Amino acid sequence: MAEQVNRTRRWVLIGGGAAVAAGFAIREYRLIPEDHGGGRISVAAAHEQAREGHILLVDIRTPREWRASGVGEGATPLDMRREDFIEVLSQLTDGNKSAPVALICARGVRSARLSNQLIAAGFANIIDVPEGMLGSAAGPGWVRAGLPVRRYNEDAG
Repeated sequence: MAEQVNRTRRWVLIGGGAAVAAGFAIREYRLIPEDHGGGRISVAAAHEQAREGHILLVDIRTPREWRASGVGEGATPLDMRREDFIEVLSQLTDGNKSAPVALICARGVRSARLSNQLIAAGFANIIDVPEGMLGSAAGPGWVRAGLPVRRYNEDAG
């Protein structure tokens, strides 16, 4: 009987350890940005270039995230989950698929992945902001860098 209990405990520990390891693997996959064929830019440079009109800076996060941290000054909020995302982005660039478009998300993961999708869809000048709004291995991010944010206006976004 004691041997059966020990065997059961061993399998529970092995199964629990495997579940924890799988959870970490999934978490890490979600936090590691893909490599992409576009350029990269820091949050400070993205802010400056967007403010000067040299790039279209698009905040691809969700309305919940925009409400929580605000939207970076000079950025256009456009939820990447929208079914018409590419159509709206095309409208924002006046149909110019060579226009410089910088993408920012929370930590640079979604922006890198979406960059690849947009490049595959024919956009030729997609730039990733790998620091994101909240920081990543690439840098402190928009908020911690002290760059200006504006309150998200739900009627405008």
